[in-house]
Amino acid sequence: MSKILIVEDEVAIAELEKDYLELSGFDVEIASDGTSGLKKALEEEFHLVILDLMLPGVDGFEICRQIREVKNIPIIMVSAKKDDIDKIRGLGLGADDYMTKPFSPSELVARVKAHLNRYERLVSSNVKENSIIEIRGIKIDKTARRVWVNGEEKNFTSREFDLLAFLAENPNHVFTKEELFKEIWDMDSIGDIATVTVHIKKIREKIEQDTSNPEYIETIWGVGYRFRAN
Repeated sequence: MSKILIVEDEVAIAELEKDYLELSGFDVEIASDGTSGLKKALEEEFHLVILDLMLPGVDGFEICRQIREVKNIPIIMVSAKKDDIDKIRGLGLGADDYMTKPFSPSELVARVKAHLNRYERLVSSNVKENSIIEIRGIKIDKTARRVWVNGEEKNFTSREFDLLAFLAENPNHVFTKEELFKEIWDMDSIGDIATVTVHIKKIREKIEQDTSNPEYIETIWGVGYRFRAN
């Protein structure tokens, strides 16, 4: 049974989310402030975290940042704040999804299931021989989910790794943001393609010497992105 942590200071919202998730067979725990939520997330084992932004003690951005330093579990941010800047910041810190309140509890359950299913497929893959992609100075070990740039290992979130590996497996092919979103996030009607832009930016910061003049992931203006093989 998948175990989910809800970090939410509004008791009524947290209990409603918990009820819907438990009806779908999940084991759910609630933390009602940022300090206890961060402690639980770091010290206990959860398969997914639903994280409010505006919390007493420690805010959701800081919790997300600290979780991402040590764990790759899916994180869904929820907030009443509708500004794109908050969404971009949250996704940039490593959140897998961002939902704006108010939202349907059924939609939350659908997103939780989609993220967990994808994460479980990734971690349960039983490939006997490591699958390696090497293009110029980049080495991607798909089996171990590790990346080296010019011999130096770099840390990637789950989605960043998936996106980089997919582009590198299809060099010189131009993909639209919509195509990349569908391929990596695997949810046709759920989410925001702005997520792709945020993740491309984070990947470039890790693999490019000059992000303003990328050697690997090119922006094809008006179309999308391409991974240069040479």
